[in-house]
Amino acid sequence: MAEAQVLVQNIGGVTVVDFTDSSILDGIAVETIGQRLYELVDERARRKVLLDFTQVKFLSSSLLGVLIKLQQKAKAIKGRIAICGLRPELRRVFEISRTEKLFSFYDSEEAALNSFGVFTRP
Repeated sequence: MAEAQVLVQNIGGVTVVDFTDSSILDGIAVETIGQRLYELVDERARRKVLLDFTQVKFLSSSLLGVLIKLQQKAKAIKGRIAICGLRPELRRVFEISRTEKLFSFYDSEEAALNSFGVFTRP
């Protein structure tokens, strides 16, 4: 299976990570995503990170572990991770695993950016 693709961009000082694959189930893909995300916080000291799951229909529970570790790394440098575009059935995975309180969830990228003090509309 091909590596999962992510698109990383900076919007008003917020690092926005768009997951471009509809399915993040493969162990190698999850590991690759983890490395890319950890690099943002560990090596680039990005404190404002927005993860956009709009394109994602399926994700593995191992990705939850990656996200929890990412949140811990961000918190260690006084950063924050926000999640947007998560489908209700995927949000349920966070609720079932009791990890939903670790993250801030937003319906849209715009709402999430606003939470960081970035306003894209005049």
